[in-house]
Amino acid sequence: MTGRIHSFESFGTVDGPGIRFVLFLQGCPLRCQYCHNPDTWAKDGGKEITVEEVLKHYAANAPFYKNGGITVTGGEPLLQMDFVLELFTAAKAKGIHTCIDTSGITFQRENPAVVEKFDKLMEVTDLVMLDIKHIEPEAHKVLTGASNKNVLDFANYLAEKKIPVWVRHVVVPTLTDSEEEWKKLGEFLATLPNLQALDVLPYHTLGVKKYESLGIDYPLKGIEPLDRAEAVRARKLILTARMRALKNKSGK
Repeated sequence: MTGRIHSFESFGTVDGPGIRFVLFLQGCPLRCQYCHNPDTWAKDGGKEITVEEVLKHYAANAPFYKNGGITVTGGEPLLQMDFVLELFTAAKAKGIHTCIDTSGITFQRENPAVVEKFDKLMEVTDLVMLDIKHIEPEAHKVLTGASNKNVLDFANYLAEKKIPVWVRHVVVPTLTDSEEEWKKLGEFLATLPNLQALDVLPYHTLGVKKYESLGIDYPLKGIEPLDRAEAVRARKLILTARMRALKNKSGK
């Protein structure tokens, strides 16, 4: 089986624990206004690669991945579910730690066939890094072009399956910088007993030149990059809301 990839990174340090081999898969159904990789959107873009080729690249630097593993990201890696399943099955047979960086948008709880595939994939997945882009459905639709229903359903599914999850959230001025939204996100995170980490990232404009080179209008023209201190403040408020919700739930 082959998958379509945009590129890969041999020594990733922000895509899961340890040093990792990171595979950027091609294709994404979302159009996030702050996306800095528009060149990954097209499903038929990039180049083909086999599972064997991926593992060969991994093996070339295997000693460096002792505390790391393989991460698939994108784009949206779960658009290529069958390829990821075959890759992770082969990786687990070799004792390699596996991680998916996903928006969760392809999950469909009401579709038994889709859930069955996710069940199989979760059997060979060690960690999911889940992007929760906005906690409010309509605001999420404005931000990405789609509701967050599947995303939150997927988060709950991961909790049911007891799959460790790291949540990522990008703070974008005028779009995701509301303290009320942060509070609601924290309250939702309190419902996820499998949550292991929360990364709150500041909006940046590093992708602007890609849009220019591709002849695409950049949606957030005029929005300045966020100061990292504001992302730190947002994370603190989200975690405070989560802790308060947990205390209320326990009655303490």
